[in-house]
Amino acid sequence: MQETTFRQRLAGVLILLGLIAQIIGFTGWLNTAHAVSYLLWAAVVLLWRDIPKRSRIQAAVLIALGAGMLLVARFVYGAEVDWPAMLQGNSFVAAMLVGVSFISLIGKQGNKGATGSRVTGAGGILRTWLGVHFLGTILNLSTVFMVGDKLARRGPLTTPQLLALNRGLSSAALWSPFFASMGVVIALVPDVEYAQIAVVGFPMAMLSGLLTTLELRRRFDLSEVDGYSLAPRSLLMPVGMAALVMLFHFVLTPTLTIVSIITFLLPSVAVLSNLPHGPRFTLRRIRQHTTTRLPAMRGEISLFLAAGLLTIGLSTLVTAAAGSDWTLFIRFGTPQAMLSFAAITLSALAGLHPIIGVSVLASILNLQNGEQTVFAFVALTSWAVGTSVGPLSGINLSLQGRYGVSGYRMMKNNLLYAAVMSLLSLGAIAGVSLLVT
Repeated sequence: MQETTFRQRLAGVLILLGLIAQIIGFTGWLNTAHAVSYLLWAAVVLLWRDIPKRSRIQAAVLIALGAGMLLVARFVYGAEVDWPAMLQGNSFVAAMLVGVSFISLIGKQGNKGATGSRVTGAGGILRTWLGVHFLGTILNLSTVFMVGDKLARRGPLTTPQLLALNRGLSSAALWSPFFASMGVVIALVPDVEYAQIAVVGFPMAMLSGLLTTLELRRRFDLSEVDGYSLAPRSLLMPVGMAALVMLFHFVLTPTLTIVSIITFLLPSVAVLSNLPHGPRFTLRRIRQHTTTRLPAMRGEISLFLAAGLLTIGLSTLVTAAAGSDWTLFIRFGTPQAMLSFAAITLSALAGLHPIIGVSVLASILNLQNGEQTVFAFVALTSWAVGTSVGPLSGINLSLQGRYGVSGYRMMKNNLLYAAVMSLLSLGAIAGVSLLVT
């Protein structure tokens, strides 16, 4: 493991303090919104030179556009701008991502006992998809490395294995309450009905696994392609965490959103699971996580914060220039939802992360009642499809950095999958739109 510098360790401490400030804010004792955003942005500044070049350029463009729009709104249109709050966009989502990262402290490193006997063929591909998908609902991107590294022990990863990793994780955005996609959506449209999203999103995710298995069996000889054998006990942790989140949401803390519950619950469970080994052991693991894992989140944290600044800038400028009553669509029905899905997904092909399209769209819409649920479903489906096929998405950049596969090669191999999933998504969007509006 590469040694971290003092600058990186300091940034990790600032990120941890941002998470703690966010959790304190949930109690209602203090308004910590400013503190959370300042701490996270300060960490991004310290880690700026370490961010991969493509991600750094994209974040810089978003920051410049957001700040520029705020300046235009203030000095051209005379709008009142809350400058101290300009950095708060998506800071709660970034804090949630930090909280979710602590789940890696549960249990021993390497997930002992998670694998069984060797499996190959189409069944192996399906098991790889299932393993990444269900573990990824909680562990997010780290699951790809955990499963991918186990597969790589038998040799360099093949294209079918890489595609199973890619699609297994990206499709979890369709329903997982622990994904950043769901965090962004619930923050943008807080009145969304999660149950209505999950009841459609989960079957769609299962169709993604079936489609992946059938397509790769047709395109490749899978007889010697190793799969990931997932032991049933490996699912106990994600299922248990999901049950805990639902318990807090519906019984213990019904006033808090799912994003808020995840932000404090996962780190708490991680710390409590280590305490039986002693406080010194627990503190050592937290310190290691803070100084190594948290600084490594620089790319995703910077992107979400930059996109949040863009959203604040754009919504402020639109309101100042066109008035608070202006909206892109008078009604957000089936045609508008389908058009929005296509625009966000195509922008992902061009290299933009779906959060940009989702955030921009939310800032220029005035959604009513069931329209929020339709928008949420559009956001999640375009996120799931867009991150699978987008050459500059987090999952494809991670696969490129870890296993040397080109993001554009992944895009090419995912075009047919993305096309079929897009058709399924458009049909599902029409169904959800008719159901809730």
